[in-house]
Amino acid sequence: MVTFVLGGILGALLVYALYWRAQHAAARLEEEKQALMEERQMVLDYMHTMVDAVGERLPREELFQRIVHAAILSTGALSACIFEKGTDDMMRGAAVEGLFPPHRPIPDTQKMKLGSRAKFIEQVLKSESFPVGEGVVGRVAATGRGELVTAAADDPRIVKHQDEALMVRSVIAAPITVRQRLIGVLCVCNASDGLPFSETDYSLVEALAEQAGLAVHNADFLSLQVEKQRLDLDLALASDVQQMLLPRTMPVVPGLDIDARYLAAQKVSGDLYDVFKLGFDRVGVAVADVSGKGMSASLLMAICRTTLRQIAPLHTSPARVLAELNRSLAGDMREGMYITMTYAVVDAGRSQVTVARAGHELTLLSRRDPATGAYLSEYVGSEGMPVGLVDAELFDATIEDRTLGFAPGSTLVLYTDGLTEAPNAAEQEFGGARLADALRTGHAGTAREINDTILHAVEQFAGSAGLRDDYTLLTIKRT
Repeated sequence: MVTFVLGGILGALLVYALYWRAQHAAARLEEEKQALMEERQMVLDYMHTMVDAVGERLPREELFQRIVHAAILSTGALSACIFEKGTDDMMRGAAVEGLFPPHRPIPDTQKMKLGSRAKFIEQVLKSESFPVGEGVVGRVAATGRGELVTAAADDPRIVKHQDEALMVRSVIAAPITVRQRLIGVLCVCNASDGLPFSETDYSLVEALAEQAGLAVHNADFLSLQVEKQRLDLDLALASDVQQMLLPRTMPVVPGLDIDARYLAAQKVSGDLYDVFKLGFDRVGVAVADVSGKGMSASLLMAICRTTLRQIAPLHTSPARVLAELNRSLAGDMREGMYITMTYAVVDAGRSQVTVARAGHELTLLSRRDPATGAYLSEYVGSEGMPVGLVDAELFDATIEDRTLGFAPGSTLVLYTDGLTEAPNAAEQEFGGARLADALRTGHAGTAREINDTILHAVEQFAGSAGLRDDYTLLTIKRT
C-alpha cells in the first residue's frame, strides 16, 4: 500500500516536473520569439529611417549622422561612431553620437572643457586617423568581418582612457560595405543597462551595418542620377547655344564660293566657325576651338562670336581684330580657359586674303603656280598666341598678318585639329600632308565638292576607328 502511494506521488511529481519544464521551455521560446520580433522591428524602423534619409538627399556626413543616431536607438548603446575608410587606407571618424572613446589615447596637451565634453570627443574622433588593421575597428576594416568584444578591459587592442566616462566595457564593430567594397565601420560602445553586449546585439548591429551600406549605395546612386540629369540638361542647353551660333546660310559675295562642315563628336563641341560680310566683295571668316566643354564653353563661344562681329568691321587688319578680341574677352574667361582662332579677311575685289592666327592650326591655301600653271597647296604660317592665354602686351607682340594672292581658282581651307588628328586603326594621325593631298585632288571642284573630297579622305583613312574629336571644315574658293 505504501509502495503504491509512493509510486503515485513520484509519478505525480514527474508529471509536474515535465509540465513545468514544458511551460518553462514554452516561456523561453516565447521570450526568444519576442526578442526576435523586437529585433526585426528595430531593423525595419532603422530601414525606414535610412529610406527617409536617402529620400531627403542628405550629404554623406549627415547620412552617417542619421545612421549612428538610429544605431543608438536600436541597440540601447551609450555611444556610436562611424569610421570611414579613405582612399589612403586610413580610417577617420565620420560621425559620432555620445561619448564615444577615441581610438587612441588623448594627448595631455588636450584638455576637455566642462560642458562641451561630447563636442570635444567628436572633434578628437574626426581629427585622428589610423591605418586599416589597427585596433578593433582597423581589424574589422582589414578583414571585412564584424567583432563582438564582451570584456573590453581584457582586450589589449582597446585603449584604456584615464577618464572614467570614456571607459570601454563592451564593443560591437561591423563593416559597412557596398558591393563588397568597404565604406567604413559602424561601432557601438557600452550598453545602457551596464551589461556586456550579447550575440543578439551583435547580429542586430551587423544587420544595421548592412542596411547602412545599402543606404549609402542608394544615396550615391541617387546623387549620380541627379548629377547626370543636371549634366544632360547642361549639355542640351550648351548644344542649343552652339547651334544658334553657327551660320544658317552663307553670305552671298561676288567671286566667292563658301561651304562649311561641322560635326560634334559628342553633344557639345568646342569648335566654332563664323562667316560674315564686311562689304560688297569682302568677307570675314573665322574658325576657333574653345578649351573645355559644357555650358561654360558654349557661353564663352557666344561671347566670342558676338564680340568678334562687333570688332571685325572696325579694322582691316585681322591681327588687330584678334588683339582687340583678346583684350575684350580677358575679363570674361576663367583661369585655364582659352581660345585658338584663325581669322581671315577675303577680298575678292583685290584678289587677296589676309590671315592672322591666334595659336590655331595653320591655314591651307591652294593656288596656281604662275610658272608651271599647276595648283600647289601650301600652309600659311603666321605667329600668334591663343586668346585669353597671355596678357595683352605679349599677345600683341606675337600676333601678325599674312597677306597672299587669292586669284580665281584659289582655295582657302580653315579647319580644327579634329580633322588632322583623326587616327586610323594603327593610331596614326591623318595629318597635314594628307589634308594637302586631298585638297590637291579636289581643287577643281566647288567649295562643297572640295569639302566632300577632304572628308571622304579622312573617313577612308580612319576606317572603323571613326572620328573621335569634333571637327570643323570651312572652305572658301575664289571663282
